Amino acid sequence: MMRWHRTARLAALASAAAAALILPSGAFAQEDAGAGAPSFKEGDVISFDKLESIKNFLPAEFWANRDFFFYEGMKMEIGPAFKDYGEPPEWKAASDQFKGQAKIGPDESLENYTAGYAFDPATIDCKGDPQAGVKHMWNFNYAWDGDGTETHYYYSYWDRGEELPLYYEGTSKTIRMSRRAEPQLIEKNQGDLFRGEKRTTAFGIEVDAPFDARGIMVMTYRYKDSDKPKAQAKNDDTWVYVPTLRRVRRISTAQRTDAVSGTDFTFDDLRSFAGIVPQYTWQCLGEMDIIAPMNSKVQAYPYSKDHNFGPYGLSYADDRWELRHAIKIRMKPKNTDHPYHHKDIYVDKQTYNALYSFAYDQKEELWKIIWHNHRWSEDKTIKKPNEDDWYKGWEGIPKPMDLRIVSDTIVNVQTGTGNRIEFWDNHGTPFTNKEGEIAVGKVHRYIDVGRLTKGR
Repeated sequence: MMRWHRTARLAALASAAAAALILPSGAFAQEDAGAGAPSFKEGDVISFDKLESIKNFLPAEFWANRDFFFYEGMKMEIGPAFKDYGEPPEWKAASDQFKGQAKIGPDESLENYTAGYAFDPATIDCKGDPQAGVKHMWNFNYAWDGDGTETHYYYSYWDRGEELPLYYEGTSKTIRMSRRAEPQLIEKNQGDLFRGEKRTTAFGIEVDAPFDARGIMVMTYRYKDSDKPKAQAKNDDTWVYVPTLRRVRRISTAQRTDAVSGTDFTFDDLRSFAGIVPQYTWQCLGEMDIIAPMNSKVQAYPYSKDHNFGPYGLSYADDRWELRHAIKIRMKPKNTDHPYHHKDIYVDKQTYNALYSFAYDQKEELWKIIWHNHRWSEDKTIKKPNEDDWYKGWEGIPKPMDLRIVSDTIVNVQTGTGNRIEFWDNHGTPFTNKEGEIAVGKVHRYIDVGRLTKGR
């Protein structure tokens, strides 16, 4: 029994390891007055002694803990300000087609949503609309992400600058089962991959290393009913194949707020928020311009394992950063036993990608900083064999035009520990046949729970 519980925790950890319109060019008003115009410009390189030039364009909590992230020898390249990372025209067409139909229901639930943006970003009034926060989060929840994800991942542990021997690596794939933007699927099934589909995503992972975790396989379903009010929202279903038992076991994911064994992440911390929206309240705190890593030039895992992530192993300072329009949203749990008092999430206003988030404990003291690196599908800056095949289009979406999260990092500022998940080859191309059509047979086989034991 103890062996099973240990394997289940490894499965939970592996699950965590897997887990993205042109705006006006003028700057939005800062949440904190006095930021002014930036003194940096595209092409500048910010070294350690020039950090003051970006101070006013970083979240205050990040700057206060900058020793985790900035270091002697860093070379931060400044990329273009407010670059257009717009979604493909098919996504925008779906947003226009269903514009005005979705609405916020009881208990922050979502009603009448089909595809595209649930709410027109241009019409969400952060100051005047009390529902602005939850509207932005439903857009975040269903933001353009291609078919989902397919990637190799590497999960590392850090303790005050020392990489611990514990790690995990393997592969993962998420398939968007509904709320899709392909015109042929909207016409045929209202955006569902299969007629009458009840799931929003199916998520599978495999663990390849270390040896004692090798062979663990996981399948998780998230359902459309998770959009419903808190009391009715359906939790995920998860199954894990346990090599030592040679059987599939079903495990509970009802409590998504527990720290994943041995890490500082919870399930809901992935992408800054991977939880069920109606289980929280949401408040839009303002809009501001901030600088963040947006379009990586790094060649990290699986391309290489030797990139310098700083003395704490938790920094993206040696990469390209860009000035972005952002929305600050506060999340407060409805469950009284939740470990967080609140979390503040900075979301890129154009792409709805998370940039930074800051989690506070029940004493309202800063506990965790979560931030991310990104990669633009149309800018193939990492030159490796078969790089042109990194993120291909498919029937209905010939050009993906997708800004991907390719690394999650979390820092526990109270202990000095942290974790980094790398997945720089993360793409959203579905299973396809030779004609570029979605291969529904492959999808069926992949999401079948029985697949977990085949060949084992």
